[in-house]
Amino acid sequence: MSHTYVSELIHCVFSTKQRRNLISPEVQPQLWSFLGGIARKNGFKALMVGGTENHVHILLSLPATLTLAKAMQLVKGASSHWMNEQFKSEFAGQEGYGAFTLGISQKKDTIAYIRSQAEHHRKHNYEEEFLAFLKKNGVEYDPKHVRGYSGIPTGCASEFPTTRR
Repeated sequence: MSHTYVSELIHCVFSTKQRRNLISPEVQPQLWSFLGGIARKNGFKALMVGGTENHVHILLSLPATLTLAKAMQLVKGASSHWMNEQFKSEFAGQEGYGAFTLGISQKKDTIAYIRSQAEHHRKHNYEEEFLAFLKKNGVEYDPKHVRGYSGIPTGCASEFPTTRR
């Protein structure tokens, strides 16, 4: 695919299993760095990684040869393994994830949003944030899979939730 050029930016969000606070502030920089390494090792880019104790945001840039599902499988699987090996924890991610495409003009705002997760979550919890993503992006969802601890469905849409039109 030497003549294939792709700009595919995807803001992905996933929580810990049962939204438990398993990613301590002390561990977060190490985990975020590790997630970037997973991407590099597998031929894609993690442009920004952030989150809180119970969820992760990652802005991915994917090549034409890699599906979103495969990238997320790599990210979530390796990070769970690493957390359990490094910290002898019972770390696990939720079953699904949210994924929201964006244009290059939204990249800067999305990076700033991911960087400011600690501040953002002083006002809004994960569930409120995730529902806002789904609604803003027009993603159909079953509330029983979003509320509580039953996992969150995969969603793909066209815009970052805080982008002004």
